[in-house]
Amino acid sequence: MLFILYGAFFSVKLPAQLNESDTAKMQLRAGISGAWQQGNVELFTLRSRLELVSNGTKSLVFKTQNNSLYQSFGSNKADNDISSRNYLYYQPQARMYPFAMVYLQTNYRRQISNRWFGGAGGTWQFVRSAKSNLKLSGSIVYEETRFKRPEYNEAAYNGNSQIALWRATAYLAGWHQLFEKRLRIYYSAYWQPGISQIHNFRSQIDAGFELPLWKGLNATVVYSFTHEEVVPVLVKQNDRILTFGLGYLFKK
Repeated sequence: MLFILYGAFFSVKLPAQLNESDTAKMQLRAGISGAWQQGNVELFTLRSRLELVSNGTKSLVFKTQNNSLYQSFGSNKADNDISSRNYLYYQPQARMYPFAMVYLQTNYRRQISNRWFGGAGGTWQFVRSAKSNLKLSGSIVYEETRFKRPEYNEAAYNGNSQIALWRATAYLAGWHQLFEKRLRIYYSAYWQPGISQIHNFRSQIDAGFELPLWKGLNATVVYSFTHEEVVPVLVKQNDRILTFGLGYLFKK
């Protein structure tokens, strides 16, 4: 049971995110979980997630996704991360609509003290039905990242604790209801090349499925892959994770 709770909100980048195109006035997804073990193995984990979509007007929709993660094994800290993703959409019920966004992040494993980026773009919903949805987005953002060490796998950045650059973003997301809504699959992928002479890009792929259990309660399985081209020395470029657990969704 502890293992199930541990996995329930482990996927802090859960791609089955709340839908800004939904006509509900408010959508809320929240959760907190943890694990504490002592003896032959010492482990402490605390995870939380809060997602909110507010549709206060017919034209403007605000969405925020906030996650935190802390993990330690014995006396060794493994994670201490915060992520906040914030969007403002204009008429997201349309087939094409613009948006603005601001991200705030920290990442202990990748030795990122803090990162922020903000920008604007547009989304095209090229498949939109009761059983399927597919979206393609593009945007331009300005990013600043402060690292804990100024030595990188890309020598051109050595000596700089902060890296600032413009990025383009291509993003694809979709979901599908199958077997009379007994199974929901979803996926998303993005690619963020840096607009500079130095090869500096990020990418991520997420895929998973949900099995409805009872009144908003779902069993979930999620696979995530992330790649960051420029990292401090001794930090790996790729992370992969497979998680499963429970989720709850509330709409009004």
